[in-house]
Amino acid sequence: MTAPLVLVVVGTDVHPFDRLTSWLERWSPGPARLLVQYGHGRKPALAGATAFLDHDELRRTMTEATLVVSHGGPATITEARRTGHLPIVVPRDPARGEHVDDHQLLFARRMAAAGLVHLCESEPDLTTALDLGVADPARFSLDGDAPGGTGRAEAVARVGRIVEELVDARTRRRTGRRR
Repeated sequence: MTAPLVLVVVGTDVHPFDRLTSWLERWSPGPARLLVQYGHGRKPALAGATAFLDHDELRRTMTEATLVVSHGGPATITEARRTGHLPIVVPRDPARGEHVDDHQLLFARRMAAAGLVHLCESEPDLTTALDLGVADPARFSLDGDAPGGTGRAEAVARVGRIVEELVDARTRRRTGRRR
C-alpha cells in the first residue's frame, strides 16, 4: 500500500510564506509523503519540496493526494474542492508580510464558517488537522455520493457565490455602490 500523499500549495504570490513551510518542517508526517509547493519563499528542508508546479501537474497531484493543504487563495481552494478534497487552509497574513492585504484571511474565515474548508490559523491547529487526516483521510474528503451529502458541483457553486459576495462587499466599501 502506498503511503498517503499530503500536497501543500502556497500559490504563486511573490510574498514568501515561510511560516507555513516552517510549521511543516516541525511536523512528523509518520507514514505520509509530503509534496510542498513553496513558491517564492525559502526552500524548506523537506524531501518533497518544489518551488512551483505547472497547472496540469497541480491538478494531477491534487487528484492523487490524500490531503490538500492550501493557502487562502480562492482559485486553489476551488480546485482542491473540485478534485474531491475538503482543503485544510492556512491563509496568508499581511501583518507578517505574506500578502498585500487581508483578503485571504477574510475569505478563508468565511469559507470555514460555511463548512467549505478546514481553517488552521496556528501551528497546533495545522498539525492536529494533518495528524487526523493522515489517520482518517475520509475526514477531509468530499463525498458527493453520500446520502444527504452535498455534491461537488453544488459545493463549487457555493464557493463562487461566496467570492461574489465578498467582491461585492469590498466594492461597496471602496466606492459606496454595488458593482
